Amino acid sequence: MDTYIAMTKYVSATIGDQPTDGSLPIVQGTMGPAGVDIQALYSRHGVLAFDPGFRSTASCKSAITFVDGDEGVLLYRGYPIEELAEHSTLVEVAYLLMHGDLPTAVQRAEFDRAIGQYNLLHEQVMSFYNGFRRDAHPMAVMVAVVGALSAFYHDVIDIRNPQDRTRAAIRLIAKMPMIAAASYTYFMGRQQRYPINKLDYSANFLQMMFGLPTSEYVVDPVLARAVDVILILHADHEQNASTSTVRLAASSGANPFACIAAGIASLWGPAHGGANEAVVRMLHEIGSVENIPKAIARAKDKSDSFRLMGFGHRIYKNFDPRSRVIQAQAKKVLAHLGKDDPLLEIAIRLEEIALKDEYFVERKLYPNVDFYSGILLQAMGFPLNMFTAVFAVARTTGWASHWLELQEEAHGIDRPRQIYVGQTLRHYPKK
Repeated sequence: MDTYIAMTKYVSATIGDQPTDGSLPIVQGTMGPAGVDIQALYSRHGVLAFDPGFRSTASCKSAITFVDGDEGVLLYRGYPIEELAEHSTLVEVAYLLMHGDLPTAVQRAEFDRAIGQYNLLHEQVMSFYNGFRRDAHPMAVMVAVVGALSAFYHDVIDIRNPQDRTRAAIRLIAKMPMIAAASYTYFMGRQQRYPINKLDYSANFLQMMFGLPTSEYVVDPVLARAVDVILILHADHEQNASTSTVRLAASSGANPFACIAAGIASLWGPAHGGANEAVVRMLHEIGSVENIPKAIARAKDKSDSFRLMGFGHRIYKNFDPRSRVIQAQAKKVLAHLGKDDPLLEIAIRLEEIALKDEYFVERKLYPNVDFYSGILLQAMGFPLNMFTAVFAVARTTGWASHWLELQEEAHGIDRPRQIYVGQTLRHYPKK
């Protein structure tokens, strides 16, 4: 049965099952809260919805990812993230996000072939790297290089053609590991290695990142699996800042490379993709387990600028389901490598103490995925400035899937409104 919300001027509302003059329909999803369809709010009532930061606004309908922050649930196309991280691969998850179902064996083989067909960068694209300073941040390089791909493929992409759209999405997912790896090898002054198609997606990423041109790189399967898990956990997360940026750009009809470049720029922000860097810096600042009580006291002191990074989340008011998975991977990799990382010891003890502290419990400040992901990446040899670049490689699968989904919508270009608070009408002074 349809439900409607009856609106009166300035603005009270009642909910019922019959439309009234000026009523607005309530939109139901398959899971999660319902939404009031306010598309006609201004035309019928002469007022705008005011929601800074879009905290209470659903900007779209999407069938890709579901997040329940109160219960600590994350689903990709209905599959729990924990199950996908345990049993799936990044390529399989990419297919799932793009197409809605896990691939059959035949579909998986065909998708693997497509990734192998499109994973190389044009040699002229590789020459772009020489235009950057050696110490340029990898994310700055990735924004520019991905945007530049528009000049190489714009004439072969008709975004009105479903096959061209799918091919563009696969191109982006396939090329992103080489784009990220090249931003690192250029910084290191090394020749970039090419993909090896007998290797899987994450193993290829590792050999392009860390392989030397003078010797064969033997991929450690434990590390390759850990990279796969990291990429799966970060593949999508509903309408976050970068995904919303991609969809906003896509609504104008922009080509997919430009849209994903915009997403990378948004992800670069320290409040979004850069958070795991901040966690590692914080753990270094704490220095030892003995200093944890002092750090917690500082975090609770409003006059102190110190904050416990990696705790709390805009959506999750319970455990981030990804944090437990990433913690287990960090322990596994460190044990495999025979490393005794003091940062992991500090992190685990910090979590234990904070979760027994009334201050953090009352505010529902639980560890999020960033709390352990930096420790894991650092253990595998990724430098701090590559953490967000790895995030971008992962999130490209989600961005591309949202770009594809938006092409099926017909609402036109996104155009948010505003509440104007500037000067009222005034006239240019006469001389």
